[in-house]
Amino acid sequence: MAIDRVKAYFSEYGIADRIREFDVSSATVELAAEAVGCEPCRIAKTLSFMVNRRAVLVVAAGDAKIDNPKYKAQFGTKAKMLAPDEAEALVGHAVGGVCPFSVNEGVTVYLDASLKRFPTVFPACGSDNSAIELSIDELEKYSGFAAWVDVCKNWQA
Repeated sequence: MAIDRVKAYFSEYGIADRIREFDVSSATVELAAEAVGCEPCRIAKTLSFMVNRRAVLVVAAGDAKIDNPKYKAQFGTKAKMLAPDEAEALVGHAVGGVCPFSVNEGVTVYLDASLKRFPTVFPACGSDNSAIELSIDELEKYSGFAAWVDVCKNWQA
């Protein structure tokens, strides 16, 4: 299971005990916020796309939406999300638990500017009933991200 891969990954850094597993689903932003006990905007949702025949992940705040013109300017192509079966095969995590940790080889991770307004955020951990609270510095460190991007809208105050 993907959560076991993420647990093993975080064990290397001594923080696997910070992963929270819930008796309820955290597969959507709303469900995750309810399970964690935070505002939906603090859920770090991981969106999976296909760019030049490669899987790309964009981690964004829960209240942010992809801005198609910004996305195209950044990646040179129209935003095309992976289908659920593609996400699991290409990324290594099933939809509902997609996260930027312990992903398959060749997957590039980007962090969206919408996250920078929070001291901590809650990304999933490879299952549809898990999350971990990380500072932005920790998210940078553990996600192995390639770059910060600004490809979302509807989150600015």
